[in-house]
Parts: sequence; C-alpha cells; structure tokens
Amino acid sequence: MKYFVFNSILIFNILLTIISCTGKFDEYNTDKTGFPDDKQEYDFNRYAIPLQVVQQGIYFNHDWGGGKNWAFQVMQNLSADMFCGYMHSYNPFVAGQSNTVYNLNDGWNGTMMENTYGFIATEIKKAEDLNRDFMPPFYAIAKILKVELMHRVSDYYGPIVYTQFGESITGALPDSQQEAYYAFFDDLQEALTILENYKDEDGFSKFDILMYENKRNYKQWIKFANSLRLRLAIRIAMADPEKARLEASKSLHPDSGGLLEEKDDMVAVSAVATGYSNPLGEINKAWREVSMNANMESILTGYNDPRLPKYFEPATGEGYNGQYRGIRQGTGFNHTMYINHSGLTITQTTSAVLMTAAEVWFLRAEAALRGWSSEDTEWCYRNGVEASFIQWGVSDVGNYLESDSTAADYIDTFNPEYNIEAMCKVSPRWEPDASNEIKLEKIITQKWIACYPEGCEAWAEQRRTGYPRLFPVLINRSEGKIDTEVMIRRLNFPVSIKTANPTQYNALCEKLGGEDTGGTRLWWDTGRNF
Repeated sequence: MKYFVFNSILIFNILLTIISCTGKFDEYNTDKTGFPDDKQEYDFNRYAIPLQVVQQGIYFNHDWGGGKNWAFQVMQNLSADMFCGYMHSYNPFVAGQSNTVYNLNDGWNGTMMENTYGFIATEIKKAEDLNRDFMPPFYAIAKILKVELMHRVSDYYGPIVYTQFGESITGALPDSQQEAYYAFFDDLQEALTILENYKDEDGFSKFDILMYENKRNYKQWIKFANSLRLRLAIRIAMADPEKARLEASKSLHPDSGGLLEEKDDMVAVSAVATGYSNPLGEINKAWREVSMNANMESILTGYNDPRLPKYFEPATGEGYNGQYRGIRQGTGFNHTMYINHSGLTITQTTSAVLMTAAEVWFLRAEAALRGWSSEDTEWCYRNGVEASFIQWGVSDVGNYLESDSTAADYIDTFNPEYNIEAMCKVSPRWEPDASNEIKLEKIITQKWIACYPEGCEAWAEQRRTGYPRLFPVLINRSEGKIDTEVMIRRLNFPVSIKTANPTQYNALCEKLGGEDTGGTRLWWDTGRNF
C-alpha cells in the first residue's frame, strides 16, 4: 500500500463537505482541466467538464493531489473486492489483523463516503446546476451518473445524504436507504423522460468515456438508465416487492427504450479515450498487492471455467508454478509467502467495468423467475453466460452450459489448517425442474462470475442473496459484532462524522435502524430470497 500524508487543508475540506454538504462547490473543486473561461463556454466544455470528472470518479480515479490509486485500494479493494470473494492481498496489512478478519479498519472503511462526497458528488451538484436550464440532456446524464455513483455508497453503508445534498450549510439530514432508493428511481425516470426528446442525437459523444465508441449517443444512455433501474429493482425484491415489480416492469416494457443486451453494450470507464488509469491495474501490476481469492479458485477451477486464464495469471511459486492459487480470507496470516499466488490480468489500461450486458441478462433471468415478465428464465440465463463468454473472448459455451461440475475444495498451499470443503454446490447446467431457490443460486453464481472484477456490485448481490456461498473467515476479530456464518453486511460510517458532527451521525444511525457495525443488515438485505 502506498501511503501519503494529508495536509490539513485537504482534511478540512473533506470533513467540511461530509459534515455540512454545503453549496460552496467552486471553493472546494477548482477546475484543473486547463480550459480558460472562454474556452469552457465554447463547444459546451463548461457544461461537460464536471461530468468527465464524475465518469472517472465512480470507479475512483480522481487525482486530488495526494495520489489516486491508494485511495481506490482502501475504498474498494480491501473491502468490497475482498468481501465479495474476488480478491485478496498477499500483504498482511496490520499484521493480518484488519478487514480480512473483521477487525474493521476505520481509516479505510470511511473512505468510500469521504472521497465520494469530498470530490465526486460535488461535481455532480455542479453539473446539475450548470445544465438544468441550459443543457437538458447533459442534466439527464448527470442524474444517471448520480444514481450510479451514490447507490454504490448506499450499498456500502445504508443511509446516505442524497435528496438534501448541497442544500444546507448546517448539515443536511440523511435519507434512509429506502428513501434513497425511491429517489434513485425518481431521478432515473426524470433522466429518461428528458432523453426521450434527444434520443436521435449524440451531443454528449465527445465527452463520453463510458460507452463503446460506436455507441456514444443518447439511445445508449437510455439503455444504461433502464438497466440501472432494473438492477436497483432486483436489489429491493424482498424489501419492497411491489415497488420492485413496478420499477422492473418499466425497464422491461417494450417501449422503454431497451436494455443493455448486445456484446458491445458495456458501460466501462475507458482507459483509451482519456488518460484514465485503472487503479486496480496499478495495484495489481505495479504494486503486486492484489491476488486471486480462494473462492474464485474454488469455483472457477471446479467448473473448469474457460474464463479463468482471462481473469487471473498462473501462480509462479516453486512447486505450484503454472497452477491457479488463491488466498483464503480470514486466516490472519502475518507473512508474505503468498506473494507468488495468482495475480490478476487487469492492467492500468484495462477499462473499468461498471455494467455489462451479461449482468443485465441475469437481472432479466431473475425477473422472469419471480414472474415479473413473460421471458423464459433459462433463455435469459443462457444468454447471460454467453454474453460473458463473448465479453472475455472465450468459446465452448455450449459444453459449459451442459456441465455438471461443481466447485472444488480449497487446499491451502502452506497451511492445511486453512483447507476447507467447497461451499458452492450448484453446477452451470440449468435444471428446469429444480426449486426456485436452486435456480436463483445458479443465476447469481454465474452473475457473480460475470460481474468480475467489479466488486461493489458482486458484494451487494452476494449479501442480498447469499450466493455464491463463500468460505467463512477462520478468525473473527469483530468482538461479536459480525457473525462468522452470516458474514459482514456493511461498513461502518466514517469516524470523521461521528467525532465532528454527532448530530448527523446520530441521524444516520437512526435511519439505519441498528448499530453502526459491520453486522447490521441494510434495508434490502432481508436474509431471504422468496
């Protein structure tokens, strides 16, 4: 991990933004793009620059002067990417007694909220204010990006400041997660209504770094908004079934404008179109501080999944060179012996994926399973697997979809005490006569594989459904706050709020409806699937 010293001004600005949610955005977010005012006014630059910052900041890559890749590491890689079962570091941070064993590191776990509000949410507010009356389609895109940005924060913590952000100088009150989700749906609907009037245009194309080059138009943003609405509707399927069905039906309606479903229907931060550098790639290739998680080893090797070499590099250790080896979370190891285990294939120039057609097909499969559409569940499931295979450039999907293989037991390279029997018992082959629970497990397990390497979405869905079944931690240092078998459910609110603004902190806890610990379930996390 690369550590940097914060100067006092930066700390003050971050805390003030979190605590107060003020409207003084120009003071805290000076334009670093180099465009003079007259140039910004020309060719819509002034209206689009904040949106470019936001596009790069969702999968956090915002250079605020203190280095940017370490921020992503503590925001996402040492939490969601690990908790979802994708990755683990060979580096035993804090002598192996930190997040990996549920001894949650406050200095890490508050950064998703602090950095999002301190640097990216302010640009959203700026984009909304600039474009509301002058550039309606840009305003609509700001709304879509706002939902994509902030639902990730809510899915980490629960309650967030959303509807009142930027409206108070004394401290905006937070929304409960239910209130925030309802606001997400409202914002997406507003964006879709606006973009319907511009669907044959491409006025944002020169600023668009999320869509494929041949699809940088408003029609594609309509598909993204619909797909995002379907993602959020599925998320609240058990918490608010009627609202979930209603919002899903809007996205699935034939006149909705469509969903992401084709091979090049991917939303990803382009490392080609801009100077964007994938922070996960930097941590992986330059620092070598991220490796395969044992859950990935178990499932992908057990399935003989052809995506395995597309996701991970073979290990290079003596005696297991060329094999795929992962690291089990929660063993509390305090050594660097796993340094030669399988790294990722992700590089600094790999586009950072936010949503794929494969994910959307699996959303449609679950919607069909729940009776929300007339689509065939198996057809959607098979399309999801095929879309993922196409995305990663692998073949033989037909044989894979007929496979009865299941996950492999995990055998630790160095310590037999870490060995554990495979948790995932379902195979890729669809079973028409299986129970809905088994069908859902198959859908979510394949969705988990397909969402890689986007750990935020994978962790949210794993918590919501319990799938895929992950290895429990061997050592639990949460002092009873997190159940070993139930596993971690959320991250605690930043300590900066608790100490500097107890009024807002207490409001967040009240909206949470439980203790501010990693063991408290979020609103959509009901512990049941049907």
